[in-house]
Amino acid sequence: MSKRDYYDVLGVSKNADAKEIKKSYRKMAVKYHPDKNPDNPAAEEKFKEAAEAYDVLSNAEKKQRYDQYGHAGMGGAAGGGFGGGGMNMDDIFSQFGDIFGGGGFGGGGRQRGRRVVKGSNLRIRLSLNLIEVAEGIEKKIKVSRLVNAEGVTFTTCGTCHGSGQVTRISNTILGQMQTQSPCPHCNGNGKSIDKRPSGTDANGMLKETETVKITIPAGVEDGMQLKVSGKGNAAPLEGINGDLIVLIAIEDHDTLIRDGQNLHFDHYISFADAALGTSSEIPTVSGKVKIKLEEGIQSGKILRLKGKGLPSVNSYGKGDLLIHINVWTPQGLSKEEKKVFESCKKSDAFTPNPTRSDKSFFDRVREMFG
Repeated sequence: MSKRDYYDVLGVSKNADAKEIKKSYRKMAVKYHPDKNPDNPAAEEKFKEAAEAYDVLSNAEKKQRYDQYGHAGMGGAAGGGFGGGGMNMDDIFSQFGDIFGGGGFGGGGRQRGRRVVKGSNLRIRLSLNLIEVAEGIEKKIKVSRLVNAEGVTFTTCGTCHGSGQVTRISNTILGQMQTQSPCPHCNGNGKSIDKRPSGTDANGMLKETETVKITIPAGVEDGMQLKVSGKGNAAPLEGINGDLIVLIAIEDHDTLIRDGQNLHFDHYISFADAALGTSSEIPTVSGKVKIKLEEGIQSGKILRLKGKGLPSVNSYGKGDLLIHINVWTPQGLSKEEKKVFESCKKSDAFTPNPTRSDKSFFDRVREMFG
């Protein structure tokens, strides 16, 4: 089942500002909140869907990426993605301090109580060649991450008595003011470590190497970030795992140059081949193709092979392969060879006579980037 457009989910236009997006999300969160719709899976899905849409559209960087690449640029599947998606209830309720003024849901209903702690993210750099970019690939990488050790025991925090919060009352000119904040003794967890095995850190955690499978879609670009949810460091106690952030780095190809979805190839031919015509093998990301060059082809001409470029990360078709013809002027001629060219000087065929079909350098540049 394909995901709905985030703007449609929140019922706002693509030109909606942050205030409109926040207002619409709050309205939907109230309508589909699990406490108002007990034992209603459909309402819970709509609640999660709205939270995921808000998580992306309320963040300027994520919103820009979504506007440019759509869902393919955001991910959210089990294999990871470029940004938001795949939110769980802990992620969602962590937003409510911003959406509902920091006081839980509407002053009642589900109370967050203990603060949900999220483990730190891990970051790695993954290099891909042009063939992997063209076809997409599944990579398996080893990641060293913090996990909760077995055998760790906990006790209820004596300061907050397990609530994760402490209440302070202060006297002001308006009367007594009551404020709540995370417990400083247990950092809002409601529990403290009682015993931990040897070899673990102060939080009862240890390093573990895990092989993580990452699905890379075709058409990714240099500098894109892939998020694999839950594969970062674990959180102490009963928190949620951080994420694994994968920075995509594209290796240079030996002969092909990337320009978005298009590829460029500089093809050098001899003066004789340019004059008489020839056939040539041209490299592509999927193998070589044979092309025919007409006689009298000029240096600087650009040949376009449709669909021989790279796919879009949004699956909107493929780019083209642009072949730049460069006629190699002979050098170090022998006396006999020079005599041949001297005799050719008198021929009209060797006199430059460009026509409108022979585009200028600026015309070719305009065509390439137009």
